Amino acid sequence: MSGPAMLVVAKAPVPGLVKTRLAAVVGAQAAARLAYAALLDTIDACEEAVGAERCFLALAGSLPDAVGGRSLTSRLGRWTVVPQRGRGLAQRLARAHVDVAALTDAAVVQVGMDSPQATATDLLEVASFVDGGRGADAVLGPADDGGWWVLGLRRSRWAGTLTAVPMSTASTYDATRAALGAAGAAVATAPPLRDVDTVTDAEIVAGGAPGTRFAACWAEVAAAPVGRTRTPDEDEGRAVR
Repeated sequence: MSGPAMLVVAKAPVPGLVKTRLAAVVGAQAAARLAYAALLDTIDACEEAVGAERCFLALAGSLPDAVGGRSLTSRLGRWTVVPQRGRGLAQRLARAHVDVAALTDAAVVQVGMDSPQATATDLLEVASFVDGGRGADAVLGPADDGGWWVLGLRRSRWAGTLTAVPMSTASTYDATRAALGAAGAAVATAPPLRDVDTVTDAEIVAGGAPGTRFAACWAEVAAAPVGRTRTPDEDEGRAVR
């Protein structure tokens, strides 16, 4: 396999299990719909960057139970989908890189489903640090909340450093960068992006990326009564089972 690979680490957009901070305000169904839209935007960006055959999804949860589950299953037809393994997020991230390394020797750019504004250009810029002549072993993109939105690795062995990093804290970016550096990796920095965790995040990201599915979904959610937005299956004229 030539060129970089893309790895998305994500949850199936099951109501009540995703975007819980958003769900507390807009309702579980609407939050899952937003997660679905964000995941589709990320899938599009990854495919545009490298093609579906070089795209991998490490998935937690069940697509049949998810908002838009049938559409996602079809959309991921040419992707390689593996289950997430491990107890905590750090372990699941590290093991996702190991699982992808068993399938390809390419440099890997890993993203989540929280930055739907990330474009193929953004992802290829990250890849250029670890798959081109820019000399980095890893590249990390800071998020506004103190975490990170993207991690590029030249080799999967660097992913083992993640298991010692506390995730989802205001110092996760700094701790991840320090752990990679302590292991001997040369670490580059990607431009920052905002993760979508709160209503404020959603408003800012949607406003800055008006052409995304996420922005269209947010416009609907913001205008609808709490707890009532159409599902993707209803949009297609099918009853949700």
